[in-house]
Amino acid sequence: MGAGPAGLACAATMRAKGVSVTVVEKADHVGSAWRGHYDRLHLHTDRKHSGLPGMAMPVTYPLYPSRAQMVEYLEGYAARFDIRPVFATEVLSMQQQGTRWSLRTSNGAIAAPVAVVATGIASAPYRPCWPGMEIYRGNVAHSSDYRNPAPYAGKRVLVVGFGNSGGEIALDLAEAGVDVALAIRGPVQILPRDLLGLPIVTWAIIYRHLPARLVDLINAPVLRLALGSMEKLGLRRAAKGPLQMIREDGRVPLIDVGTLRKIRDGSIKIRPGIDRLTADGIVFDDGRNENVDAMILATGFRPDLRRLVADVENVFDQKGMPLAVGRATAAPGLYFCGQVTSPTGQLREIGIEAQRIADLACSYLAASGSRPA
Repeated sequence: MGAGPAGLACAATMRAKGVSVTVVEKADHVGSAWRGHYDRLHLHTDRKHSGLPGMAMPVTYPLYPSRAQMVEYLEGYAARFDIRPVFATEVLSMQQQGTRWSLRTSNGAIAAPVAVVATGIASAPYRPCWPGMEIYRGNVAHSSDYRNPAPYAGKRVLVVGFGNSGGEIALDLAEAGVDVALAIRGPVQILPRDLLGLPIVTWAIIYRHLPARLVDLINAPVLRLALGSMEKLGLRRAAKGPLQMIREDGRVPLIDVGTLRKIRDGSIKIRPGIDRLTADGIVFDDGRNENVDAMILATGFRPDLRRLVADVENVFDQKGMPLAVGRATAAPGLYFCGQVTSPTGQLREIGIEAQRIADLACSYLAASGSRPA
């Protein structure tokens, strides 16, 4: 289920092995999450490492394709492999019944011996709550609702969070002349999008078999040279290095595409975490009180897939995220794709997972005697 990159990749790889596939998508088009991202977004992974199985990204695309080009690519991918999702159909719940998975959808029931959950995470935005939110008179929006700076012209804006969405939205606002600050609660890590002439993801791929702590130790001097001092900008460096942070905590460092430059020249101000809200603004952890007209919560997503998949054991962790992604789960015939953060590029990892899931599903279907004709 899902007609984003993961769902389309799984459909293509399974069809290549002769498996009949039905793709269910709650929106009315492929790549719905990508269509909803902010206007200026470009991939943080290069074109060469971002194509899905069987179809490279066009060479006419720039090194880092835009959001619109990603949507165009997904449409072309679905057309090339004749993937025709069942649109406007939301999967409400799914349950294993014997050797088949029964899906309850907004348009009736579907049953199949294999189910692949490829819904991504963008449908579950996390919105933290602070004391005083009920009296705050400014606008509060999640980063998933942000499109461009136009609605924020002439306003004082606080972007909460220093992930890639927060850093790039703050950059977008600053470049448009908006008075913007970033609220950063804890220590951070930052990576340049390119290092020594190569995309940063290329270095992650080169080092992928080495221990994260060792890679971070090797890279620390050159990263300091490339990025300069974070401490001079009012940022605290995390104890864990960038790769260790990704592998152990699932947290992605900021991939800098210009945010640091705007912090250095004062266009983006740095603020500590939020203590509470007032009618007109924010009281920060250091006691500072500032008027703020609008807040953009770049606070990520927290999907809990336990609400989707009922009555299964040893499949999810305590937060409702799958324990096995791109691999066999504890529930026969159930697979997840694209649900974990990868230092070597999310789209590249989706392609690898999709190939592996297709192999595993074919073996499972053959062993159970339920492989579709």
